[in-house]
Amino acid sequence: MKFGGTSMAGIERIRGVADRVRAEVAAGHEVAVVVSAMAGETDRLVGFCREASPLADRAEYDVVVASGEQVTAGLLAIALQAGGTRARSWLGWQLAVATTDAHASARIEDITTDAMLADLAAGRVAVVPGFQGVGPDGRVTTLGRGGSDTSAVALAAALRADRCDIYTDVDGVYTTDPRIVPRARKLARITYEEMLELASVGAKVLQTRSVELAMKEKVRVQVLSSFTAIGNDPTPGTLVVDEDEIVEQELIAGVAYNRNEAKLTVAGVPDKPGVVAAIFAALAAANVNVDMIVQNIAYVAGTTDVTFTVPRTELALSEDVLAKAQGTIGFEHVTSDAAVAKISVVGVGMRSHAGVAVTMFKALGDRGINIQAITTSEIKISVLIAEEYTELAVRVLHTAYGLDAAA
Repeated sequence: MKFGGTSMAGIERIRGVADRVRAEVAAGHEVAVVVSAMAGETDRLVGFCREASPLADRAEYDVVVASGEQVTAGLLAIALQAGGTRARSWLGWQLAVATTDAHASARIEDITTDAMLADLAAGRVAVVPGFQGVGPDGRVTTLGRGGSDTSAVALAAALRADRCDIYTDVDGVYTTDPRIVPRARKLARITYEEMLELASVGAKVLQTRSVELAMKEKVRVQVLSSFTAIGNDPTPGTLVVDEDEIVEQELIAGVAYNRNEAKLTVAGVPDKPGVVAAIFAALAAANVNVDMIVQNIAYVAGTTDVTFTVPRTELALSEDVLAKAQGTIGFEHVTSDAAVAKISVVGVGMRSHAGVAVTMFKALGDRGINIQAITTSEIKISVLIAEEYTELAVRVLHTAYGLDAAA
């Protein structure tokens, strides 16, 4: 069981989490729990580090920011004990959760579980702070923002758990954002691939790294809410599982959107080998993550235009990088547009059905929504549109693919 920051935000909520854990123990399960820091606590700790020094040593930064999860792990163990449930907290170095030495962005390499398994078999609940581990030098490391989901999936894999339940502030995975489409449906099951694609294009339910790990290790993940009544249904949320576990595939699993996009067009690029590589090499050197790419044939002979998207937060950096490289690359000018959004439809059913793209393009065209760029994968189609049409596009596509719940 994994509980996020909103679930752990204060003693009363921690007591509520303890009740949920206690219910699973009463049902005869051995339970390991991974916890996040209280909502807002990690941001507060990061702020302290930046205030102390804008260039804080990463190893010491990890010591500070890892403390948020340590507090909630201890508090949950105390709350469980106060209610008569035997429990013990296990810090990252006590397990140990062995990671790489990349402080603030470490990756889990191994988890030693012998002692914990013995403790579970003896009837104790194990409470583990997420987001943290121990590097090769024995120092505390952290996994980067959202790392507690990854901690939970990794621990579930190491323990060979029957399931990894991730409790959030939503009660499952929906066909789209219910705040935009009230008739969005909660999915009973979704494949790893679909969840990974949805997470990568804007759905905020699960962190991408955790889904990648679950797919690799074949860990069955359930997304559910920590704010609904405790019931008898063992799977009240959405199960993220292997494709083989889903008998009848939906054509489209969901529609996602991402407003954190900015579009750049590099115009008048010399149309010769190696020039486009030079553009993206300069951006890569600055650690700018490029997403959608379209190369056009320009009106001036011997030149081309290249359009691509970057995270909106990296727009200014991207413009600066390109300005510095202009003399070397030889393009004419750069234009940018931050008022764009990426809309994506995702579904494993695309593999065996024709006309998915046509449905998307026609539905948007009929409502006067212009497509500025397109990118695809085997189970995903994403388009770039003007940001002002985001909600309209999501509603139109949700209806076009028959995802609306019955009235």
